[in-house]
Amino acid sequence: MFGLLGIGVLVILLNYVAPIPGAPSNWYLLGGLAAVLAGIIAATQYR
Repeated sequence: MFGLLGIGVLVILLNYVAPIPGAPSNWYLLGGLAAVLAGIIAATQYR
């Protein structure tokens, strides 16, 4: 859960701050948001 949340936030931040090849891309943003969403889903399914 924490890993997915952390990776999602990191991908979103690196999309705009660090030199990922090419200009900031919506695909990196969508991938980061998907990872954050997966982390939220994992958090709500944990028992």
